[in-house]
Amino acid sequence: MRAASGRRTTVGGWWVRHLRLLPVLLLAGGALFDYNTAPHVSGEAFYTAAPMAAAALLSLRATILAGIGACATDVALLVHFGLLGDSGGQSELAAVATVSVLAVVVNRLMHYSNLRLESARRIALAVQRAVLPQLPSSMGSLRIAVRYQAAVKDAQIGGDLYSAQDTPYGVRCLVGDVRGKGLDAVHAVEVTMGVFREAAEEEPTLVAITARLERALLRERGRRTGPERTEGFVTGVLVEIPPCGDELRLVNRGHPAPLVLHAGQVRSAEPSEPALPLGLAELSTGQDRTDTVPFPPGATLLLYTDGLNEARNRAGDFYDPAAGLTGLDFAGPDALLDALLTEVSRHTGGRITDDLALLAVTRDG
Repeated sequence: MRAASGRRTTVGGWWVRHLRLLPVLLLAGGALFDYNTAPHVSGEAFYTAAPMAAAALLSLRATILAGIGACATDVALLVHFGLLGDSGGQSELAAVATVSVLAVVVNRLMHYSNLRLESARRIALAVQRAVLPQLPSSMGSLRIAVRYQAAVKDAQIGGDLYSAQDTPYGVRCLVGDVRGKGLDAVHAVEVTMGVFREAAEEEPTLVAITARLERALLRERGRRTGPERTEGFVTGVLVEIPPCGDELRLVNRGHPAPLVLHAGQVRSAEPSEPALPLGLAELSTGQDRTDTVPFPPGATLLLYTDGLNEARNRAGDFYDPAAGLTGLDFAGPDALLDALLTEVSRHTGGRITDDLALLAVTRDG
C-alpha cells in the first residue's frame, strides 16, 4: 500500500497555527493603518475584527486580552491624534468596547455549543457500538478483522452494520447499510442484527436467511409513520464460507460488490442479477439468487459499505478500492484494513463524510 502523504496534514497544521495569530495581526495592522493615514480615517474595522477572530479561534482568556488590546490600541491612537474627547472618537471607542464584550459572549456560546455537540456525539457512538458485535480474530481456518469508522455529523447516528458467526453451515457474514440516520437507523440495525444472529444458526441457506430479514424489516417499516416509512430498508451482502472447499456463497441485496484478493489480484464479486435492498420486497417479483465465488487458501474477502467506494477527494473523484488494492499483498486481514483506511484518508484529505464499515476474512493455506 502506498504510504499516506503527510503533505495535507502538514499544510493543515500550518494554517491552524498561523490562524491563531490573526487577532494580533489585525491589531498590528489596524495600528499601522491608523498611524499612517489621515486623522479622520479610522482603523475601527481592524479593532472590532480582532476580538471576534479571537472568539472563534482562541480561548476565553485570549478573547478578553484581544478585547483589551483593541480598546487600548484605539485609545492610544485617539490620544495621539487628539481625538479622544471628540464625539467621533468616543463613538469609535464605544463601538470597539461593545464588540469586545460581545466577542466574550460569542466565545462562551461557541464553547458550550461544542461541549453539547461532543457529548451528543459520544452518546451516539456509544449507542451504535453497543449494537455492533465484537468479533473474534479467527473462526476455524479463517482470520477475521473488522473496522468501523464513524463520520458523525451533528450527532447523526449512521446505520452501517456488520456481523460474522460460526454456524453448523460454516462461517456466515453480513455487512449492510440502513437507509436513514438517527435512532430509527440504530433500531433498524438492532432488528437486522438480531434476526441475522438467530437465522444464521437455524436456516440451511442464505436465501432463507434473506427471507427472514425481509419479513422482519417489512414489519419494522410497517410500524413507522410519515416520511420515516420510506426509510429503514437495508442494502446488504450475506456470505457463507463452508468449512471445506475453496468457494464461498453470497447473496447481494443492492450493496456494493465484495472484493476477493488473491496473489495480488482483485476480483469484484458482482451479483449475477441485481436485486433491491432488504425491506423492499413488495417492489420486486424476483427471487434471491445465491452466487458462488472462488475462495482458495490464501485469499481474502473484503466486505464494505459505501463509505469506502463513495469517498471523494477534493476534485470529486470516488475512491476505487479494486484499483487501489490491485498488485498489493498483505500479511493478514488486519494489515489490509489498516492500510485501506490510511489510503482512504489520503484520498479524501482526512474528510470522512459517511460512516465506513469494513470486514475482511482471510482463508489460511
